[in-house]
This record gives sequence, structure tokens and C-alpha cells, in this order.
Amino acid sequence: MSEAVVTSLRTGSSPAFAPSMMNDADPWGEDLQLALYLLYELHYRGFDEVDDDCEWDPDLLRLRRRLETRFLDALQTALPDSPRTVAKAFAPVLVEPVDLSGSLSHRLETTGELWQLREYAALRSLYHLKEADPHAWVIPRLTGRSKAAMVAIEYDEFGAGRADRIHARLYADLMTDLGLDPTYGRYLDRAPAALLATVNLMSLFGLHRALRGALVGHFACVEVTSSPGSRRLAKAMRRCGAGPAAEHFYAEHVEADAVHEQIVRHEVIGGLLTDEPDLEEDIAFGCAATLLLEDGLATHIHTSWEHKRSALRTPLPSC
Repeated sequence: MSEAVVTSLRTGSSPAFAPSMMNDADPWGEDLQLALYLLYELHYRGFDEVDDDCEWDPDLLRLRRRLETRFLDALQTALPDSPRTVAKAFAPVLVEPVDLSGSLSHRLETTGELWQLREYAALRSLYHLKEADPHAWVIPRLTGRSKAAMVAIEYDEFGAGRADRIHARLYADLMTDLGLDPTYGRYLDRAPAALLATVNLMSLFGLHRALRGALVGHFACVEVTSSPGSRRLAKAMRRCGAGPAAEHFYAEHVEADAVHEQIVRHEVIGGLLTDEPDLEEDIAFGCAATLLLEDGLATHIHTSWEHKRSALRTPLPSC
């Protein structure tokens, strides 16, 4: 599937694939997730030497829709008993667990090595270098209180009017400190399916007005869980001597996201539920799907490192 997408983008032809390929495609596998990522990227910055008109090519959109359906069906199948209320969906993430042994940020804080921090940063770059972009799609789909609160948070994410304070820029500086290439999309070829799925989830929710509730649930889950993890990662960067910009990115998120958590829970979600109470199950689903994929990525990274292998498809060169 991904080869069909690449060929189509390079040649301008319709994507060619056998129908059986779609039926056999693993919704969690690298092939489907990469194909979907490539199609979604047309709505962000696109690709060099690929016509911008490909963004709305009918054949590519039909293929994207079929891939999305496979992905969304797999998510729903994996979450048959997920909470249906906002209170139940967010209850597990509002309190810091006593046992942090399964926490990836805790592992990096306490025993992480510099090479592991570099791998983690390379993996996360696919999201952080477009941080806040997919969530901005929900703004025109909100009204009143929820819209005002969402814009206030996004204003911070985009640097509060200062280009050097845009969070994606701060992450690029982090990558430079770690001896990584901060070019947008640089580590796509090294990204495993578990990472691609976390980014595709945001794009899936963001591009569909019908999934606006799920996108708000995703955004709220990210903000609620960000501050404690960022505090641990800031300590990990400092302990390993990663550099001031590397530490600063996470230190910035400790304070900012603690504030954002309150705004998103009480104003964005609260306002949306006042305007559209029937979206509560969608908000809860967005939170549950986010936790599912983040847990899957953490498991992939833990397992890779425990077996003394890279969590990337191919290891990074030494800095």
C-alpha cells in the first residue's frame, strides 16, 4: 500500500494496488500506517517535487478513506469497553500513579542513557515538529467558550506571537542539542508503526469534522498527561548532560501544560459539552484511543531497549 502511494505521488498517476492488499493490510502494521501518514502529510507541508494538487486528488482521497476506515475500525475493536463519559475516561490520568515502573519517562529519568534520549527525541520529532498543527483544525468547528479557550491554548503553543517561542521551534533546538537533524520529517524512514499510529491518530481526528469531539478528547489527554512526564524528561536531559535547549523544551511544558490542563478540561471540554452534549462519548473515545496508542508505543520502546536493540527501524549514527 505504501509503495502504491509513493509511486502515485512521484508519477502523478492513480494509486495502483490489488483489492486484496487492502483486505490483508494489518491496521497496526508499518505498511498501512506509512501509507496513511504519507497521505495525511499532503495536508501539512507536502513533499518536494509533489504537486500541491495531490492534496485533493479524488483517487488518493478514496484510498485514504479506505485506510482510515481500517484504522478507525481497529481502534474501536480494541476499545470495546472504553469509558463513555468524560469523567470516567479521564479519571486514570488525573492522578499520578504510585507505581511508575511502566512509565517510559520515569525510565528515562532514572536510568536512561544519552543514546536512548536521542532515540526518543528522533521518534517524537514526527509529532513535535508539527506540534499544535493538527489540533488547530478543530478551531473553526467550535463556538463561543470552547473556541475562545482553544485559541488561548494554541496561542501559547505557537509562541504567543514570537517565532522563537513556537513549541515546534523549541523542539528543533532540543534536537540540535542532542546532535540530531532538526529538519521536518527527517526521521520518517526510521519510524516504526507504533509511532506512526500516534501521529496518524491526530490527523484522522483533525481532518474530519465528524470526529471533532474525539480530537478534543485527544488534545485534552495530551495536555493532562504532559506536565508530569515533561518534569521527568527535563530531569533526564539534565542528568545526561543533553544541553540547555534539550532541558528547556520539557521544562517549558511543565508549567505551560499544567495551566493548559485546567483550561482544556474546564473550558474547552466544558464549553463543548454545553454546546453539544451528544459529543461526550466521542470525547471519551478520543482520550481512550490516545492512551491505547501511547501505551503501545511505550511497550514497543521498552521491549526494544530490554532486548538491547534500537526502537527505531534503523539505529541512529553516533553523535
